[in-house]
Amino acid sequence: QNGVMSGLMQMLLLKVSAHITEQLGMAPGGEFREAFKEASKVPFCKFHLGDRPIPVTFKRAIAALSFWQKVKLAWGLCFLSDPISKDDVEKCKQKDLLEQMMAEMIGEFPDLHRTIVSERDIYLTYMLKQAAKQIELPRASENEPRKYIPAVVVGVVGMGHVPGIEKNWNSDLKIQEIMSVPPPSASSKIFKFVLKATVFGLLGYGCYRIGHRTVQLVLSMPATQSYLQRLTEVPQQ
Repeated sequence: QNGVMSGLMQMLLLKVSAHITEQLGMAPGGEFREAFKEASKVPFCKFHLGDRPIPVTFKRAIAALSFWQKVKLAWGLCFLSDPISKDDVEKCKQKDLLEQMMAEMIGEFPDLHRTIVSERDIYLTYMLKQAAKQIELPRASENEPRKYIPAVVVGVVGMGHVPGIEKNWNSDLKIQEIMSVPPPSASSKIFKFVLKATVFGLLGYGCYRIGHRTVQLVLSMPATQSYLQRLTEVPQQ
């Protein structure tokens, strides 16, 4: 539904998620599930999923990568097998280590960091600011002055997004640009064509081999040979 490359990337990230779950005994995103449980206990609390839609993020991330960067990223995700312990997770909560990991990601995949982290920092900040707007109280009449009360908002975000949200909080944010999906590049079109041609070629060859073997098997059966022999004898008689 979201395209070949987005689908493949989603499958690889699900593999990473399964690897983390297997290593730690808990699935990524547990903080959001816990936030949802806590919100359900608060009277009149509204729960809002404020992150950018995953298909948009995937498509923008894939479009930003070159062909070789896509291959490199896919290769790394396919063969991810490093052990992860709970101590490693606790170490990631240290600000210095987190900043170091972010710097490494920027150095290796700068365009990926921009689309997956920096753009989502902007989107998350925008959504939090929208939620934090003052609430207008109902008025008894049009002549009554408007009264507002501050909104109470609890935002639950990944630790890697906190510095970006703080940086963007006082900026005039526009999200139209980061919500657009760029058209596929020439290399992406070529890759899709080659992938489809390979898949259909393998399917066609497989059908041919299966059909060829099936015909040979049927022809080698005694009943078939007997029937064919009788057919060849009829014209002679």
